[in-house]
Amino acid sequence: MQKTASYSTNKSRTFELILTAMCIALVFVATMMLNIKLPIAANGGLVHLGTAMLFIVSILFGPKTGAIAGAFGMGIFDVVSGWTMWAPITIVSRGLQGYIAGKIAWSNGRKGNSIAINVLATVISMPPMIAVYYIGEGILYGNWIQPMASIPGDLVQNILGLIISIPVCTFLKKLPTFK
Repeated sequence: MQKTASYSTNKSRTFELILTAMCIALVFVATMMLNIKLPIAANGGLVHLGTAMLFIVSILFGPKTGAIAGAFGMGIFDVVSGWTMWAPITIVSRGLQGYIAGKIAWSNGRKGNSIAINVLATVISMPPMIAVYYIGEGILYGNWIQPMASIPGDLVQNILGLIISIPVCTFLKKLPTFK
């Protein structure tokens, strides 16, 4: 009996590792696939589909997977796309965002099954993400006014992520695989 329990635990951990790695890859590809550099201020920022994928992962798989996929998926994008100095900020910001969205979506045993709570989860995760980028940019550039120019792009990116992720999650939650 002990062998079966150990085997089952190892199988579960392996599945969780594979799932998390796939989610990191999905966030990275979604960020890479469509990203538009905004013509706002010097650095402008980006609008991309990675935020939608971060929300999808957080709602479908919870806070741990959402945090890891958001942090590393977008952090790796920064490193390979010439935004390297932003990677540490992205890792903190997007990890926190994925955790918050997943934690709320999975609160009280919901497991991402409430559309209203999922919307609330994504909305509540936005201010901390924006705040971390604001503080990070302020530190990078030694200026607390310039980072304000990035906030509209952050808002657009997050609202686009919400608009895409909620219908996608609603559809996926109807499939037997995600019930």
